[in-house]
Amino acid sequence: MSVRRFLLLSVPLSGVALAHYAAPLPLSAVAPAKAQFGLPFAGPPGPDTWMLGQGYGNTTGAYRQRRSTYGALQGIHAGLDFSAPCGTPVRAIGDGVVAEVDGPHGSPPHNVVVDHAGNLSSLYGHLRVRSSVRVGQRVTRGQVIGESGDSQGTCVSAPHLHLELRDRSHQRFLNPLPFIAADWNSLALAGSFGRGYEYDLERPRRWQTPDSQPAALRGGPLLNEYRQPWPPAAGGAR
Repeated sequence: MSVRRFLLLSVPLSGVALAHYAAPLPLSAVAPAKAQFGLPFAGPPGPDTWMLGQGYGNTTGAYRQRRSTYGALQGIHAGLDFSAPCGTPVRAIGDGVVAEVDGPHGSPPHNVVVDHAGNLSSLYGHLRVRSSVRVGQRVTRGQVIGESGDSQGTCVSAPHLHLELRDRSHQRFLNPLPFIAADWNSLALAGSFGRGYEYDLERPRRWQTPDSQPAALRGGPLLNEYRQPWPPAAGGAR
């Protein structure tokens, strides 16, 4: 019997355990990407509002931590990071129902999960304070559901919003770009996004554009264990 099946049959699961052992939905049950969502902020990007920080996928930052921070996510950064001052209003990217407030899916200090049509879920992480929305509450696209914060809780070290798009089982992590209507080429020109993606010198063109990044499955094998990476990970991968 597999470890997952043993846990499901014999152990009373907490919310954290359910977050990690639910069965992934088949891709055929998940809505395809049709730019059906919006951005999580109102107004245009800029140095005083918000900017794209780290992209989804095989980023250089994720590669350096592919065996630790991102080890359970097949070595990739499973969301989009938007640099924004603490307290910036965060908006739902689409109509849906609040599924979790400070649930078991990470991105502290606070987070919100919204379920959408087509078995899709959006997660808004590193919120400054606990959101005022309630589990079961219906929200509409553009509705404020929280305030952006800082992953290190200082509002100085790393103020940003971490946005993920998942299947509703929270086992599949999807590239948000084709799901969100935005001018991604322009957004990628500014901010700290210039660090870009890790190269595999044996396949140098693979996963080098924002829209070509792979989906990930929780607990799957590493996607980016390269013999010839570039740039080299300082001190080796962690």
